[in-house]
Amino acid sequence: MKVKPLICLPVIFWLSSCAQDSLTGDTYSRGEARQYQSVSNGRITAIRPVKIEGGSDAGMLVGGLAGGLLGSNLGKGRAANTAGAIGGALLGGAVGSHAEQSMGTRQGIEITVHLDDGGSLAVVQEVSRNEQRFMIGDRVRVISSGGRTRVAF
Repeated sequence: MKVKPLICLPVIFWLSSCAQDSLTGDTYSRGEARQYQSVSNGRITAIRPVKIEGGSDAGMLVGGLAGGLLGSNLGKGRAANTAGAIGGALLGGAVGSHAEQSMGTRQGIEITVHLDDGGSLAVVQEVSRNEQRFMIGDRVRVISSGGRTRVAF
């Protein structure tokens, strides 16, 4: 039984869109809920706009699957179908990886905080439309848990 590629493509792209995590300071994943977090207080000493590039392998995987499905329908015979599937998977993986890199780029900020205990640190996080804008001199909390750190008011 041959799978109809045009039916599968919307499902594949929908699944890939679910793979993007929010990197804002005001969004938590389900796994972060009800977890202990350490909190330090400090003052913002520098803010710098940065780009956060997309970077998972979901685009390459989805593109490879879609390309393989489409490519397997090219030509007649088993050898042509196999060659088409391999070529389609390679080309689809490259296109999917590039597309995810482009679509996954987000606007971020690097926030440098001088902590009340004397240390300093810098955190990069996505700009959130829901949060108040950070300004140099603002008093903030630096929240850390499980290797993840965010800056919040």
